[in-house]
Amino acid sequence: MMELRSPDQVMRLDRLGASHPTRISFLRAMLRRVEGEGWRYSVPVWEIDADGYGHAVLQVDAPAHSYSLVAFSTPLDDAMRTDRVIAEAWDTSYVLYDGVPDACEIARLRANAPRQEAGRYSERDLILSRANKSVRLFAHVVETLAEGRQPDAELVESVGYLMRTTAVYGNGKFGIADRDRIAGRPEFSGPFRAEMLSVWLIRSFTIMLAEHVAAMRGRGQAARLDPAMRRSLGVGNSTGLGMAPFLVKHPLLVHRWFHARETAVARVRARRAASEAEIAAFMAALATMRENVRRWRTEDPVQAPRVARLADELAYVACDAASILRTGDRPWNALYQLHEAKLSPEGQEAVAALILEPHGALVDDLADAMDADEDAVFRIDGAMACGVLREAVDRDYGWAKRFDFASPAADARFWYVSEEKLEPRLGERHAEEGAGKEQPLAVARDVTALAAALADEPTDMTVAAFLMARPEWRHVVRRVQIAAGHPYAEVRDNLIGASMRPVDLLRAKLAFFGASRFDPRSDRWLRISLFADAPFPEDICRTEAMRAAS
Repeated sequence: MMELRSPDQVMRLDRLGASHPTRISFLRAMLRRVEGEGWRYSVPVWEIDADGYGHAVLQVDAPAHSYSLVAFSTPLDDAMRTDRVIAEAWDTSYVLYDGVPDACEIARLRANAPRQEAGRYSERDLILSRANKSVRLFAHVVETLAEGRQPDAELVESVGYLMRTTAVYGNGKFGIADRDRIAGRPEFSGPFRAEMLSVWLIRSFTIMLAEHVAAMRGRGQAARLDPAMRRSLGVGNSTGLGMAPFLVKHPLLVHRWFHARETAVARVRARRAASEAEIAAFMAALATMRENVRRWRTEDPVQAPRVARLADELAYVACDAASILRTGDRPWNALYQLHEAKLSPEGQEAVAALILEPHGALVDDLADAMDADEDAVFRIDGAMACGVLREAVDRDYGWAKRFDFASPAADARFWYVSEEKLEPRLGERHAEEGAGKEQPLAVARDVTALAAALADEPTDMTVAAFLMARPEWRHVVRRVQIAAGHPYAEVRDNLIGASMRPVDLLRAKLAFFGASRFDPRSDRWLRISLFADAPFPEDICRTEAMRAAS
């Protein structure tokens, strides 16, 4: 197999901020399982009134378990509609329920789900979420469909979703079920599969809701959304700093994600030849990406020119890709290397994602190798000698020497958790108070300091003895020992520097989810789309007892 790309290349912030979804991203892996296992889909409950308020249940039946999205739509004053975490009310709220809820369970959820964090939940409640309407597009779609017309295509394209989620909570948060309850089920064996299932069903509910309200208003003359327009709609999402520390707090899991992706890229680059069917699949995927880039809207002063350049670069790739793939040994590697030398990071990562598309049989198995139980898998090796630990720091963290933490610009920020919402925040160290509450996310700075502390210790001292005397270094030692066998475990950059853009971390994680159309609204939060152009449950599931949305 071809050598994997170096962590020094792919784990830098500028590269992470150019990430693209791939065929082993979580939502695509989930959809393949749903289709391959022949899941069933139905809407057994639709108690929505003419104004679009009430509740519904969307049910899927996997081979061994059933799951239900219990959805609630409630009136919301425009003044209360906000994507910020301080919100206390939303247009819609959701629970992914383990099984099929009876009337008593629906009543329990009706009393709690619209309250979100303030509600009370049980071990049957797997995922908790909420979403707000894109007021402009939702109202326009309802109005035009009610009149028997299709919505304005340009407006649909520019927004791309009828609702956007502001949170999708899992893993025991606010009293819902711990992941341990479902981790052994095949359908949830990969990372974030339950969350992706929830969002997929939320997408269906939002479109059904709009068509239902339109049908109620238009009586017999209402139209249904054009199938192509319907499929183009995803679920929007607003994501901020709350997600950013994830890539730092879960080093073993992050290694698994990136190692799987890089292994996929290396497998394809090692292929000795490209068949005509593979070339055709690549060119089709390239055409689809070019269309998606054309529809990618952002006004961010950093991302907007990158999108424009990416459009030009993909046009350049399209000119000669087929001829390159038909000549020479290892044509996929030749294609990648040529464009690695000529394209921006956005373009390079796009090509890396595209070459995977024709090779499902070669790479799809890697989607099942991206989970990790960090607490169960890793314990600090206290018998290690401090001299060996020093060597590991020098070998695996040489990249940290790029930064001079005596400089105010290198030590400009600090991560902390807000007292009010218990959400991660980013403070300005030299202008704001609170650095005493700093979270241990400044890996480059802390490893540099650990190296200095180890320099004063005997090389044969055990790590256990060192940590008994200096317990404040425990979290750093653990990271160093993890990184020794997991080269993609660390973001190899300064996460407290003045020029650091947290949205780069957000984009890297969201690309693994399968997100697209990244739209930074500042350097600290962004909007995305999930499941745009993906199939609906009725497209890939067996449908039973379907209820009309009107």
